[in-house]
Amino acid sequence: MSTLAVYLVCTRDVADLARAAVDGGADLIELGFPFSDPLADGPIIRAASERALTEGMRTSACLEALAETREAVEVPLVPMTYASLLEAYGYERFADLPIDVQPDLRRVHLVAPTTPAERLAEAGRTTDGWLYLVSRTGITGPRDELSSQLPPLAERAREATDVPLLAGFGISTPEHAAEALEHVDGVVVGSAAVQRGEEAGADGLREYVRSLREAMDRVTAGRPA
Repeated sequence: MSTLAVYLVCTRDVADLARAAVDGGADLIELGFPFSDPLADGPIIRAASERALTEGMRTSACLEALAETREAVEVPLVPMTYASLLEAYGYERFADLPIDVQPDLRRVHLVAPTTPAERLAEAGRTTDGWLYLVSRTGITGPRDELSSQLPPLAERAREATDVPLLAGFGISTPEHAAEALEHVDGVVVGSAAVQRGEEAGADGLREYVRSLREAMDRVTAGRPA
């Protein structure tokens, strides 16, 4: 079975959205801590983060939202944030979160098409559980087509590590998700999920995630046992 990860921005109602995503078939939830000066986030996540900050979602509030989400769903949760936010808040207060500067702590590494071979191998060796493949250079956001940069990146990653590979950035439709499974073990869907949750609420997010899950399951069902 392939892995479907859904990214959501920490808001006051993120636990309800996470529950809806899991009901729709998500295997893992990423919770993004809103940040005022993001580098990789596209316009949808950037705008959602700005709204979250306006409603008071600072670091302590995000940790509370993380705890509420933990009570609402049983799937793995991956907090996602920028290192500068952790530095400002204090690394020692994030003992259970992934931080690259403390190798004994669990973390999931990201690699991109521009990642050098040695760095990719090190990321594969030290990542926890799976490796996040940034499928295209640039920022997050829906695209019309799956990135042509994903297949060669996935091939390089396969040669460097045996951990599961999940691809994100630009994956927004059931067709994208299904096509990505030709190269990776799962997908991360962020901007499109955030947008659907904002526009259609928990019910709309549940149906959207279900469409992704069904498309992915059709691919895996057609593979030899």
